[in-house]
Amino acid sequence: MNLQCITLFCLLVSVTSCTTISKKVTNPQEYNVYLETTNETAKQEALNDLKFWKEKLDRTPNQFPYLSKIALANSQLFGITGEIEYLKDAQNVYQNLNIKTNYSNTSYLKGLAANYISQHKFKEALILLEKAETIGDKLEGTQKMLFDVHLELGNYDLAKSYLDEFSNDADFDYLIRVAKWSDHRGNLHAAIKYLEQAKVKAEESNIAVSKQWIYTNLADFYGHSGNIEASYNHFLKALELSPNDAYAKRGIAWIVYSYEKNPDEALRILNTVSQTYHAPDYYLLKAEIAKFKKDSGLYKKELESYKMAVNNPLYGDMYNTYNVILYTDINENLNEALAIAETEVTNRPTPQSYGLLAWAYYKQGFKRKALKIMKEHVANQTYEPQTLLHMAEVYKANNKLKEAKILKKDLLESIFELGPLTEKDVKNI
Repeated sequence: MNLQCITLFCLLVSVTSCTTISKKVTNPQEYNVYLETTNETAKQEALNDLKFWKEKLDRTPNQFPYLSKIALANSQLFGITGEIEYLKDAQNVYQNLNIKTNYSNTSYLKGLAANYISQHKFKEALILLEKAETIGDKLEGTQKMLFDVHLELGNYDLAKSYLDEFSNDADFDYLIRVAKWSDHRGNLHAAIKYLEQAKVKAEESNIAVSKQWIYTNLADFYGHSGNIEASYNHFLKALELSPNDAYAKRGIAWIVYSYEKNPDEALRILNTVSQTYHAPDYYLLKAEIAKFKKDSGLYKKELESYKMAVNNPLYGDMYNTYNVILYTDINENLNEALAIAETEVTNRPTPQSYGLLAWAYYKQGFKRKALKIMKEHVANQTYEPQTLLHMAEVYKANNKLKEAKILKKDLLESIFELGPLTEKDVKNI
């Protein structure tokens, strides 16, 4: 999820009717050039960096900063390839580095914390960041990460208190975080406004990583607001900067699939990406598209590829949400789905996690228990469409038809984010 957990943004379009014919906004002539590129050059550069710093460390083992360079190279390789082994290698190096420095260097503490965030180990990240906060060096950077982690853990009052600590409308890092806070509060208009201000700062500074981040995130948020053309254009801007950006290519594929209803072209895009970028959720997305086009053979193939990939124990809890939704969708491994949902609530007690738990109980037939969880931990606490869809289904099953209809109105405007397969489910609420 990025925060890498961040993982995984969807797109949303405001529609007046589910039967409205979508305007075509994408153009293969504009993005095909990026599909023809591979990540081999970037990967080789990162591998060369990794080799260089490893050799320097071998010659001078007491030079701890070399370890941070090795960890950074591994983190870059994870970003380029999606291969979990690189992220775990970076974790091991950061752990070694912190042991050698007796957990006294805030930069190394935050490096390991960022790695844990990518793995959805938010509680472990929090411990490291609190240690860095106590040390006090480079405090504002620590406070920014503490905001991120408390927001992910559902500690919203604490998150807001840290946001107030570094409030500065001229600061890119503040602007992107106040945008995240606005989105959490359901104020999409304000979230986009702050991201647009951050975009100005990023382009003024001309820092590539900042521009890359803001273009892809603005693309997501423009999608949330129904401005699909702006969303597409910002994914293109991200690709102009980094032709290997798998996330931007995925974003365009989602527009082609969910908005333009062109599954074959969406699959073509995703197939070029997954040749060199290996993350399990890409298989799951291709399975969804195959189901939409009623290609049962491809659906089964991609689903099996996902299950095989996510079975790697190195992923830990990174794909818990995906697995709960998958198992409940296909009515398979429902006991395991419930156990995973309970783990998510323990790891990350947010309204979304409780929504997953309620949904898992509902799918096992415990509709009253599901309703109780939804009322106590979810209702009026999140605006995430997948969670709201599950809540509406639980309301309907418990004959709370008025509440379900209220949610249905918002969900009809969220078909694009949820995907075409959910359209019938939403209409039947």
